[in-house]
Amino acid sequence: MAKDLHDVARAIFDHALGSVDPRPAVRSAVEHLDLRSSPIYAIAIGKAAVSMALGLEDALGEKLAAGVIVSNSLHQSIRWQSFAGGHPLPNHDSLAAAQAAFALLDRANAEAATVVFLISGGGSAMIEWPSNDEITLADLRAANQNLVSCGALISEVNSVRRAFSAVKGGGLSRRASKARQFTLIVSDTNRGDEASVASGPTLEAPPDAPNAIDVAEHYHLDTVLPASIMKALRRSEVPAGTASGSHLVLLDNGTAMNAARAKALELGFDCEIMGDVCEQPIQDGCDLLLSAPSSAISGGEFSCPVRGDGRGGRNLETALRCAIALDKQAAHTVILSAGTDGIDGNSPAAGAIADETTLQRARSLNLDATQYLARSDSYTFFEQLNDLITTGPTGTNVRDLRILLRRSV
Repeated sequence: MAKDLHDVARAIFDHALGSVDPRPAVRSAVEHLDLRSSPIYAIAIGKAAVSMALGLEDALGEKLAAGVIVSNSLHQSIRWQSFAGGHPLPNHDSLAAAQAAFALLDRANAEAATVVFLISGGGSAMIEWPSNDEITLADLRAANQNLVSCGALISEVNSVRRAFSAVKGGGLSRRASKARQFTLIVSDTNRGDEASVASGPTLEAPPDAPNAIDVAEHYHLDTVLPASIMKALRRSEVPAGTASGSHLVLLDNGTAMNAARAKALELGFDCEIMGDVCEQPIQDGCDLLLSAPSSAISGGEFSCPVRGDGRGGRNLETALRCAIALDKQAAHTVILSAGTDGIDGNSPAAGAIADETTLQRARSLNLDATQYLARSDSYTFFEQLNDLITTGPTGTNVRDLRILLRRSV
């Protein structure tokens, strides 16, 4: 029975992934945009950039004059300059992509052309240019490493990132104020917070965005961030000009959660969406999820500070913490936690699946779950149990999905 319920959870996850395919979503959206003027240029950024670019090509064909694409894989096309930007830390291609984007936007601005931005999660590190010459690539990498591992919320992380970047917080949009601009978004943030997707290269920072210095001090980053980064944070000013154009969110975490719930209902499970179980500290989030009286779906991204030098991420750790909480319970409960982008933390897995028998099976292999948890090594734990959720890069990114299934023994 346990294996059957594992298979059901995976089927629900796969169905949800299919619902957030960016290619048809972009193709459909572009058909409703006013793109009669030419030339038309494009800039695609993030983990869904290739899928989104293909959707744009499907819709525009020869009307697309040129584009810059930066993702975690290269896209071979005569129309696109392609870069494999770093993630979660920027690399040399991240800087090269920014320079290529600046050049294309300068051209579009001079021609009063049309620019279609295709923005998705993961782009914060994939394309970057510092706000001043004092900041080196090493500084950018150190800053991002500290930001992604400190346990801060994405809104807090992005406030700091915007303060030392010439790309984020509308930086790309302001580069081409004379061009007609459209931004299509595959969102990996909360609904209404699209300015945080890839740190908002075409959108202004929200008016209630946290103060960068306050964030740095709250998480004690002021003692570990490079001096050049802290200097930029302290002298951060409101940029000249404003981001322009319109934007549209095509897919988000809600899309995936609704599809998962629909599939669960179709398969006979009384299932609710726990929309409030989203960005809690990871142990609190696991406790709330497991408190559901019936099957449930939740999404978002739990806050998960890294404590050890193991391999894993917040989804793998969620599954491990839930396995510990479920140990030896009588009711049959399965929890699947996975990232829709197919990658969790520094591991090659999307996440893992666990139930009330997970720790029993682990003990038979002499695996101590608490030790793996303490060194942030949840990937290695589940790898030995053959309970990883592995998809490879999915070409989309709408945050995490957690599927809780309950059935009486």
